[in-house]
Amino acid sequence: MPVRLLLLALGTFAVGTDSMVIAGILGPVSTDLGVSVGVAGQLVTVFALGYALLAPPLAAATARWPRRTLLLTALAVFSAANALSALAPTYPLLLATRVLAAAGAALYTPTANAVATTLVAPERRGRALATVLGGMTVATALGVPLGTWVGRTDWRLTMWLVTALGLAAFAGLAVLLRDLPAPAAAPTLKARLAPLGRRQVLGAAATTLVFFLAFQCVYIYLATAVAPATGGDADRLSLILFTTGVMSVLGSWLGGRLVDRLGVRTVLFVGSTVAAAAFAALPWLGRSMAGSLVYAMVVPLAGWAVSIALPHRLASIDPANAPLLISLNSSALYLGTAAGGAAGSAAMAVLGTRWFPLAAAVLALVACATAAATTRDRRAAAVAPAAPAPATAQAPATARV
Repeated sequence: MPVRLLLLALGTFAVGTDSMVIAGILGPVSTDLGVSVGVAGQLVTVFALGYALLAPPLAAATARWPRRTLLLTALAVFSAANALSALAPTYPLLLATRVLAAAGAALYTPTANAVATTLVAPERRGRALATVLGGMTVATALGVPLGTWVGRTDWRLTMWLVTALGLAAFAGLAVLLRDLPAPAAAPTLKARLAPLGRRQVLGAAATTLVFFLAFQCVYIYLATAVAPATGGDADRLSLILFTTGVMSVLGSWLGGRLVDRLGVRTVLFVGSTVAAAAFAALPWLGRSMAGSLVYAMVVPLAGWAVSIALPHRLASIDPANAPLLISLNSSALYLGTAAGGAAGSAAMAVLGTRWFPLAAAVLALVACATAAATTRDRRAAAVAPAAPAPATAQAPATARV
């Protein structure tokens, strides 16, 4: 595997770790800065919201930049922001540094994906993208639990860890990433947002947003949900997060195969329903380590399978504009993550720290209903009314959208 792809993946690993590791160190952050756990959770919210809102305008503004320059600039901003996070003396300043880190991440990730496709032959582009995007998944499996363990006594050490990862990717790419082709003409911001005028695209993006709202509503505050099982022990929490990460990798792998085999609709409906059931059971599962580990296996498996189906669904609506549609899916994902922090905090305020996952169960069912209302089996449209016509090669694929 090309070393340059691995270095691009190291960058996405750093971004993925940074985007979610706060969930594992909410306790130390809240104690050190004198804020509640719910308020500390908004650090995840502002990062995700910053990414979602900044990605489209930043992509349009930097469309003509050389890709190597853009990647290195993004990593420099990202690493500097995390260093400032580690040094932030107050909560408001920490919030500001998270927005800056989000800007660097929003510049880096889409560019890294685009560059990956230029480093290999056309027939290997799918695997190249999987390698770079795999950095995000591996971050869930390894980066988040590692960051949680490192920050168990001082959360600032976790921020220094992310800074070091970003700088390592920067150094490697600065040395090895040369002779990249000039960027192709990029669509304007207006063109990037135009597909939202289509009902199918809007419905698919809404499904993504609501599902990740449900998923992150619990994940961001998972340490609180399983506190009866961990007793505040960082090693036990790290084990739960590690299990979550491993099952996320497996869910991502399984989701791709299930989508090809069973279709998008089936994966969306089954995955959302299983996740809703696990959210509803968490107030009881979170009372013991065994129950918490069961939850940590089931929800990531279902959730990451759904996360594969969601962009696949958008891309299938208009294959010629798949990159644009998938970028909209990413924005919807991060908006859901941002809203998840606020929704989880509100759910804890209303329902309490034990029962707040019930709100996520309801939201997961809403996502399932949204998918049902905005997707349809198009087999009838693909087959002539005069019935038993032989199936074409396209019919099974469209029936699975």
